Amino acid sequence: MNRILLIDDDQKLGELLKQYFNQFELQIVQSILPSEGLQLLKKDKIDAIILDVMLPEMDGFEVCKKIRSFSEVPILMLTARGETSDKVLGLELGVDDYLPKPFEARELVARIKSLIRRSKKSSSSSSGKLKSGSLLLDTQLRAAFLEGQNLNLSTHEYELLKLLMSHPGQSLSRDRIMDDLRGVDWEAYNRSIDVAISRLRQKLKDPARLPVFLRTVWGEGYCFIAPVEEVL
Repeated sequence: MNRILLIDDDQKLGELLKQYFNQFELQIVQSILPSEGLQLLKKDKIDAIILDVMLPEMDGFEVCKKIRSFSEVPILMLTARGETSDKVLGLELGVDDYLPKPFEARELVARIKSLIRRSKKSSSSSSGKLKSGSLLLDTQLRAAFLEGQNLNLSTHEYELLKLLMSHPGQSLSRDRIMDDLRGVDWEAYNRSIDVAISRLRQKLKDPARLPVFLRTVWGEGYCFIAPVEEVL
């Protein structure tokens, strides 16, 4: 049974979700305080996180930032506001999906199962590694390393980097990216692909004006321009 960490101070909501999710072989573990949720994530196996924006101690964006400092577990954020600025900020911090309140429990289940399925597919799709200079993408660990340092990529960032590195020298349009990464809700946010590219560049220390890895092909899309080799 997959374990879902719910970080939300609404105890009534937590109890309702625990009962509902159990029908789908999903176990909800609720933390009222973000600090408790962070400690639980560090010591227990968690397959996905449902994270509220409005929380005691710190808001959901700060919690997401702390999670991404040590974990790539998929995160779905709940927000009552739903403004585009909040969505973009969440994506920049590593949120994988959004769902505004109020929501249908069945849709939440579907989104969480989709995140878990994509995460497992990414980690088991290949046992090899892709290498480009000092950049190593480990498809088994579902992680990327630059000069030996873990880049702590979100699900969006990892899947995008893997797609681009799998097609070195080839310009991929936004439509192609959305088609190939079907299941990731790119289309919900007009800037989501651009945001993910921007974050990848920051983590890769790869300036847009003098790129080593990622080049913007104006009017077309994006291209991984460095040579890539498969290694065992």
